[in-house]
Amino acid sequence: MSRLVIVANRVPDPRERGATAGGLAVALKDALHRREALWFGWSGATVAEAAATPAEHRKGRVTYATLDLSEEDYRHYYLGFSNGALWPVLHYRLGIARFAREDWEGYRRVNAAFAAALAPMLRPDDTIWVHDFHLFLLAAELRKLGCRQKIGFFLHVPFPPRAVIMGMPKAEAILQALGAHDAIGVQTEDDAENLRAALVTGGEAEAATRVGAFAIGIDAAGFAALAARRFRTKEVDQLRDSLAGRALAIGVDRLDYTKGLPQRIAGFGKLLQRFPQHRSRVTFLQVAPVSRGDVATYRALRRELDEMVGRINGQYAEPDWGPIRYITRAVARPTLAGYMRLARIGLVTPLRDGMNLVAKEYVAAQDPEDPGVLVLSRFAGASGEMEGALLVNPLDPDDIAEALDVALTMPAEERLARWKPMDAAIRANNASAWCRRFLAALEGAEAAPEPARAGSGPARRAA
Repeated sequence: MSRLVIVANRVPDPRERGATAGGLAVALKDALHRREALWFGWSGATVAEAAATPAEHRKGRVTYATLDLSEEDYRHYYLGFSNGALWPVLHYRLGIARFAREDWEGYRRVNAAFAAALAPMLRPDDTIWVHDFHLFLLAAELRKLGCRQKIGFFLHVPFPPRAVIMGMPKAEAILQALGAHDAIGVQTEDDAENLRAALVTGGEAEAATRVGAFAIGIDAAGFAALAARRFRTKEVDQLRDSLAGRALAIGVDRLDYTKGLPQRIAGFGKLLQRFPQHRSRVTFLQVAPVSRGDVATYRALRRELDEMVGRINGQYAEPDWGPIRYITRAVARPTLAGYMRLARIGLVTPLRDGMNLVAKEYVAAQDPEDPGVLVLSRFAGASGEMEGALLVNPLDPDDIAEALDVALTMPAEERLARWKPMDAAIRANNASAWCRRFLAALEGAEAAPEPARAGSGPARRAA
């Protein structure tokens, strides 16, 4: 079996244990255990001047190779183009994207530097799997260096309609670079249709035929076992005791404007306003670790949430009950698993999400004898698999409130009937199945054609 080369913006710390590893590391665990592997990407560190040669660390059959970013590249490649332009556009938010030519040049420079550092490490029969929007250009840069290995790309976030993506400067250059891949994966068929249409518009009609939908999964059995083990720990016992018999609703999200957090808080406030019978009978715990705190948009979001939570708690709290508990620091994944098992409601309401694995983790964490209810945004990729969820439009606080009321009053028989097919779905389409399906498509694909040179056609303008 050929070596698997994983390329991602961030490389996990090989010292991390499975319970604390990031989402991609967990999803790829099975693939990494089955064959020799190289994981290549950014170390997470910034330095005054980055070295061109990666640092290497081997653990078992996996070699971790990392590059530092210069402070300038971090500012332009990561904060600027990746998070200031691509992130909002890919989440359908063209109006708040910030584009600067120097950010685009930094993005190109880092993709080219990654390719230049990776190419000498490659073997002729390697299978290369590139992950996410930070590295849209990497395969094209590898092809320029003469790399002919099979290269696949998987986009973990949504891909927007053609009119949205084509409104972003340099969209044509990105679409042209995507044509260097032998297989291209996205989360849902809607994303696939959007990407195919954009590729055709960008002059990459042949590449459009290499796009497929591969819904990412979780280790459902492993997370269920983790939740069951952590259900009777000190941390979960303390939360249970503090609820004093009240129902718990839980939300777990990175603090990001795509997650619909203000709308979710407003929906819970509407529940208390419109359905006063639930006052003092349910507590909402929102865990939202701060991310990208050096970006003004995220600082403004945190201030907005602080004010909303304070206002609702001030209006509805009783001496022995606060409606909302709001945590902006990270909580260990095992502890979260126990909290999810305790929660009667999982509240997952992104404005737009590629998949949303929290929804699947909540389902996996439930007690099979007494499961809770998933309230899920219809704009999360997971909504296509979670047929037993109560689907809501996160832009409508009353819709969220009504779903919460239904969830809080739902009889046990209906909760069980809704949970069983969702649990079966996440166990069947788990992380291992996702890896196998994508790698089978990549390794069975015909080689992508030689990329055309910039300027070879009307859609091939110089990058």
